[in-house]
Amino acid sequence: MSLPLIALFIAAFAFGTTEFVIAGVLPQVAQGLGVSVPSAGYLVSGYACGIAIGGPLLALATKSLSRKTLLLGLAVVFTLGQAACALAPDFASMLLLRIAVAVAHGAYFGVAMVVAVGLVREDQRGMAVAVILSGLTVSNVIGVPAGTAIGNIWGWRATFWVMCALGVAATLAMAALLPRTTGYQARSASLASEVRVLARQQVWTSLILMLMLMLGQFCLFTYITPTLLEVTGLDENLVPWVLLLNGVGATLGVFLGGKLSDWKLMPSLIAMLALQAVTLAIIYAVSPYPVPMVVAIIVWGGLNFAIGTPIQTRILAWTADASNLAASLIPSGFNIGIALAASLGAAMLNAGYGYRSLSLVGASAMLVAVIVAVISHLWERRSDIGPPVPAAAE
Repeated sequence: MSLPLIALFIAAFAFGTTEFVIAGVLPQVAQGLGVSVPSAGYLVSGYACGIAIGGPLLALATKSLSRKTLLLGLAVVFTLGQAACALAPDFASMLLLRIAVAVAHGAYFGVAMVVAVGLVREDQRGMAVAVILSGLTVSNVIGVPAGTAIGNIWGWRATFWVMCALGVAATLAMAALLPRTTGYQARSASLASEVRVLARQQVWTSLILMLMLMLGQFCLFTYITPTLLEVTGLDENLVPWVLLLNGVGATLGVFLGGKLSDWKLMPSLIAMLALQAVTLAIIYAVSPYPVPMVVAIIVWGGLNFAIGTPIQTRILAWTADASNLAASLIPSGFNIGIALAASLGAAMLNAGYGYRSLSLVGASAMLVAVIVAVISHLWERRSDIGPPVPAAAE
């Protein structure tokens, strides 16, 4: 792995950790800010909305800036935002600060994926995208469990101070390692072209699959800590270890998804979506039993990220001739789903359905995804048209 890609990975790890760690310290944050756990769940949905809406708009508005300058600016916003979250006096302030950081998050991943592809040879582009995505999975393996443990020992505000220090490290790494001309292209697609490629059925059906995948993941994951405590009956000190195992499964899943994408993308994707529906049904059945619940959570985590890899690969392949907007919409698509999932989960809990029922919502979403993927695949085979040729770059 080249040094510039390592710098991009560190920043991806930082952004991923601050997004996901909130699930590990949600009860402490709720208590510290004087709100209920379901209400605190809006810190997840608010963050996701910031990524989904603000990220693409910021990416387009800063299109003329040097990519290195933009990436450094986004890292600085992240760092200052973590310090401000650590000092947040109330829930409203915390929510607004999380949304501001989320806008930077959304822009970062859209720009970073395009930059990563430009740093390597054409035959290495898939691995470059995987490096950025692995920042998210490794954040689940290391960042989320560590942040959760720090929150349990020293309080949730200490978690955000550690995130601030990580932001400083990411900023320094990118400043030192990214080439000055990072991300410049010989020609840039027009806004009309950027929008036009989104009408390709492979793109918009993949965005639907993203939404369903996130419903399958975050309707439950947002409330995974109280679920493990109240339904499964785990000791609080064991929760970070379960999150660690979930992250290990996710990291393995990224590479599994990459292999399957290179082999037979759509058949593999359809099979994994169906398997995920079964896994979520199993989680519902075994949630009161610690050992099978932990095993199911590991498999569930692996499938979540294994499925995400071919979805992103498909979008990038079918928008290669005008990728800026599409790349920024990848994190948007995921996070619109996260926002819907967290909000739906909060509504169900407030309606009295209980934590255990959240996995059934995810299983239903996966069944919808299977239907959409099958229709899209058959449609693509009948049209007999291949992906576009990538736009020329320096």
